[in-house]
Amino acid sequence: MDALAGLLDGPRARGAFLLRMVMEPPWSVRIEDAAPICVMCVTEGEARVVPDTGEPVVLRPGDIAIVRGPEPYTVAHAPDAPPTAVIGPDGVCTTLSGEPLADRMRLGVRTWGNAPDGGTTVLVGTYRMDGEVGRRLLDALPALLHLPADAWNCPLMPFLGEEIARDEPGQTVVLDRVLDLLLISGVRAWFSRPGAEAPAWYRAMGDPVVGRALRLLQDDPAHPWTVASLAAKAGVSRAALARRFTELVGEPPMSYLTDWRLALAADLLRESDATVESVARQVGYSGAFALSAAFKRVRGVSPQEHRAGV
Repeated sequence: MDALAGLLDGPRARGAFLLRMVMEPPWSVRIEDAAPICVMCVTEGEARVVPDTGEPVVLRPGDIAIVRGPEPYTVAHAPDAPPTAVIGPDGVCTTLSGEPLADRMRLGVRTWGNAPDGGTTVLVGTYRMDGEVGRRLLDALPALLHLPADAWNCPLMPFLGEEIARDEPGQTVVLDRVLDLLLISGVRAWFSRPGAEAPAWYRAMGDPVVGRALRLLQDDPAHPWTVASLAAKAGVSRAALARRFTELVGEPPMSYLTDWRLALAADLLRESDATVESVARQVGYSGAFALSAAFKRVRGVSPQEHRAGV
């Protein structure tokens, strides 16, 4: 598994909140849903993403913005436009005073706005829960990522535009997978930019020693790795591997392995009905007790609580 594949293997939307927003100026929407990540694409007109801290970003047709939560932000026709609507958790829309707006602004299937023929259309896809996007990916992204249309060429945007307003059997699953692919395409394009500031572990994949060690850990996390066995496979001494790995990746080999195992376990717990015991053995733990202890220590919840979305 290469570095980018390891990074991008995590996005797994499950019943994501997807919406086509059609607006005519003046308009401004405050986003307070605390979602871990949101993907926005403009197909017509212009929109501004205005973070509470940092500079506003202008989105034009073909652009994509990826906003990392949970901090609130505003999307509007102009950076100083006062909000007239608030989007809360689970996509609940209200006025600033808390009055429901969903029925008043509904324009069709997954379509919402203040004018049916408004000049601006924004496609919005929001991951609802932590764990749907790997923590390592989230930590590698800026708070607001913007790719203009001329920086990437993605055929998924028009496809999402067609699919988002369809109401057919299995449509939620289709949209979840399209959102995952759109996110992956955007992140891949972001890291491919000249001068891109990729995370340390990503850059370390180019090192002949540390890169080999990283690939071994990613490809076979269930193996009973030790620093000594990993060093032997990489062709260096235990001390040399530990020193170089920590210098380039920013953490020791076994800490990286723990994070990788728990990320895989988190996905398996949400995606399957496998027992905690079975998941534990798949990712390299001796049993349910060992996995539960590590999960609780690192993530603050038990595997069962994670599976339940607590």
